[in-house]
Amino acid sequence: MQEHVYKAIELTGSSKVSLEDAVKNAITKAAETVHNMRWFQIIDSRGYIEDKSVSYWQVTLKIGFTVD
Repeated sequence: MQEHVYKAIELTGSSKVSLEDAVKNAITKAAETVHNMRWFQIIDSRGYIEDKSVSYWQVTLKIGFTVD
């Protein structure tokens, strides 16, 4: 097994559908510029209320990736 050095960034993804979709949206967007992503950790989750119902979800993540 190789030894790795990781860097972590923090992002917030959002979705009108679900918390899981908010996570996927954040990872998909990050993948456009961040390479070698290996793990994520959910730091916080919250929702936005509009007209007495949930309008959208937000999830703050740490995403870890290996440094080249």
